[in-house]
Amino acid sequence: MDANLRFWRAEGQSFFQRFLLWADALDPLLLLKSSNEIRNARLLQSSWKTPNEPVQNDQTKQAFLLSLSSVHPDTNNIIPVMFRPPAFLPICLPLVIASSLQLQAKQTFFCQFVFHTYTAGFTLFNGNGTTKAEEYSVQEKQVFCGLGAVSYAACIGALPLVFMNRYTLQSPLAQLIVKQLLPAPLLGLMSAFTTAVVRSPEFENGIEVMDKNGNVVGVSQKAGEKAVKETALSRAVLFGTTFFLPSVLTYFVQSTKWARTPRALASVRMLMITSVLAGMLPVSLSMFSQCGEIKRADLEEEILSSTEETELFYNRGI
Repeated sequence: MDANLRFWRAEGQSFFQRFLLWADALDPLLLLKSSNEIRNARLLQSSWKTPNEPVQNDQTKQAFLLSLSSVHPDTNNIIPVMFRPPAFLPICLPLVIASSLQLQAKQTFFCQFVFHTYTAGFTLFNGNGTTKAEEYSVQEKQVFCGLGAVSYAACIGALPLVFMNRYTLQSPLAQLIVKQLLPAPLLGLMSAFTTAVVRSPEFENGIEVMDKNGNVVGVSQKAGEKAVKETALSRAVLFGTTFFLPSVLTYFVQSTKWARTPRALASVRMLMITSVLAGMLPVSLSMFSQCGEIKRADLEEEILSSTEETELFYNRGI
């Protein structure tokens, strides 16, 4: 079992522990670390002699945080800078703000296409890396399926504006539904959809599951399905909430006439989106442990016959 997953088992058993770890691991300053510093951090992880107990040495803990934010636990490869977890907020924030403007259908389609393209790439680089297939290249399938999912998601995101413009729905109720209420559930559902599509080989072909000592026991489609479901749910919660709360709060601000000009209202909305996204990102990542657990009884028959362990582990991915 990779050191990152062992660290999550020891230090991330509760939601609060995982939240604190992600709050540190999402520090954008970690993006400035060089490849040599990341490799040295991985070497320092080997000094952790008690994998089932919390890390006491501060230097070792900092090494783990750098590794968590930079290295894929399945392949041991350094993740490209723009797809590392600390880069997610700085890159996603302007894309989310642009997608929330709801100006014209074409602009909305373009903004959401760029947004879903980035999140699909992030999912591709941070998913489970143990999936294999003999008939085709797993990564090629993920790329092609991801392009289709991104295009579909962008079309769905722009569809309400297309209907509103086509049928000239200009009443206050139509404006409220199309521009305030619909975007949040649509973005949340489409984010979950693209995540599931990009990572579909994981539940089609299965992912590796390990015992408590890190020994690979087998390949499980059920574990892959569980990992993808949890990640898709966390992504839906993240972006659905990021769109919904600012829309509701902006509506009340507008109704109370606290922001008297459109520019002031837009500034308030951007501030709310920034605050909610920054707060919800570690929350969504902390909903489920990176070192996922699955009961032995929930696995396939061939795995049941190969181990007596009651719980097995896998890399859930992000």
